[in-house]
Amino acid sequence: MLDKRKFYINGKWVDPIEKKDFEVINPCNEDPCAIISLGSKKDTDNAVKAAKTAFEIWKETSKEERLDLLEKLLVVYKKRFGEMAEAISLEMGAPMDWATDVQTGSGLAHLEDFILRLKEFNFDEYFDKKSNNHICYEPIGVCGLITPWNWPINQITLKVVPAFATGCTMILKPSEIAPISGMLFAEMIDEVGFPDGVFNLVNGDGAGVGTQISSHPDIDMVSFTGSTRAGRLISKNAAETIKRVCLELGGKGGNIVFADSYKNAVRDGIRNVMSNSGQSCDAPTRMLVEKSIYKRAVDEAVDEANKINVDQASKKGDHIGPVISKTQYDKIINLIESGISEGATLAAGGPELPNGLNKGYFIKPTIFTNVTNDMRIAKEEIFGPVLSIIPFETEDEAVNIVNDTSYGLGNYLQTEDREKAHRVAKKLRSGCVYINGNAADAGTPFGGYRQSGNGREGGVWGLDEYLEVKTVTGWK
Repeated sequence: MLDKRKFYINGKWVDPIEKKDFEVINPCNEDPCAIISLGSKKDTDNAVKAAKTAFEIWKETSKEERLDLLEKLLVVYKKRFGEMAEAISLEMGAPMDWATDVQTGSGLAHLEDFILRLKEFNFDEYFDKKSNNHICYEPIGVCGLITPWNWPINQITLKVVPAFATGCTMILKPSEIAPISGMLFAEMIDEVGFPDGVFNLVNGDGAGVGTQISSHPDIDMVSFTGSTRAGRLISKNAAETIKRVCLELGGKGGNIVFADSYKNAVRDGIRNVMSNSGQSCDAPTRMLVEKSIYKRAVDEAVDEANKINVDQASKKGDHIGPVISKTQYDKIINLIESGISEGATLAAGGPELPNGLNKGYFIKPTIFTNVTNDMRIAKEEIFGPVLSIIPFETEDEAVNIVNDTSYGLGNYLQTEDREKAHRVAKKLRSGCVYINGNAADAGTPFGGYRQSGNGREGGVWGLDEYLEVKTVTGWK
């Protein structure tokens, strides 16, 4: 079992001030795989003090100095790429191919893209040619970064790298149930030799270190990715000091499949939902199918779901692993049972463990048909490999069903009619709309409407989140 009880504060690995051990569970076998410490207020205060002191020097560094360190970090990340994939596979049960190509690959892509955006970013500019007003983009200060377990290094790089790039200092709190990848990233930062106090890591849970970060008077900004429930609490805690809050929260994405969709649209939609064991906030978990192709779509969906293997993370091949924890497992099973009791048709999967797996948090790819949008399985974020299929007749009906949610993160639509695709995409109330299975390019903004959060991550929008804008008159 890995011993990861130290914190990274002011350029050193240090013991916690108050010992509070916490076991990290391998979701594939329910056994402890690592032990960490949960931080106290004293640990958080020490990290904030280090970051606040370091900010006075770090904010004055040039863009070229910060680029040099980030490019060195990129080299180290590539060198330790395999270690990162192994850490993610261990802590969250992701199959090694997925942990390597997608999870760890996402961190590499964000590092590369932010370096590119920083090279092009202008921190000083004139308002316009006729004005003598000068516009300055300056680092906001000390940032508290709270990251989730479902896309650990993806979200860490989306927060830590732009904070570095803009001249901010920071305290990172990774998820306590998947902290190993975050601690490995801290090792990489230490290996590069960033100045002491610029980056700090304190492990802890939401009620402890999470609350301490969001309410701390010396933290200027909180960036949080996680549940909408936790996002509300963070916003309330941060309100007392009027600090900036950037939230990327839950989702309940709709996937509109029109009758003129491309051949494998339904099957691709199933694979999208079930990937990462359904643990993606922008997963298209409500599939809306035009009635004229509804039966065919259901048959294809069920067939595709039944083809998806569920197995151990250590095994090779195309399969999905377990969900992250007993808490998540119980929640998902409860919602599957709720779908059955509310009258939806269980067309594939169900609450029983997959064949041959009697230990671990494994769930069958599950599909419900004859779902109405007022059922719990259609309204609540399940965060597991569960899909609801809902029929529709008209374009407006489909749009209304998709938008009938408190969320607004990612929605999807499938049609060969380009004009219709553009028209519908503009009507959908979400931060991202994916047409015909096309993924977002590197550097595009990611974030949500309504209770899916505020702010944007990625590209120049990700840099903007960590900057204050200053107007200086009489500059010329």
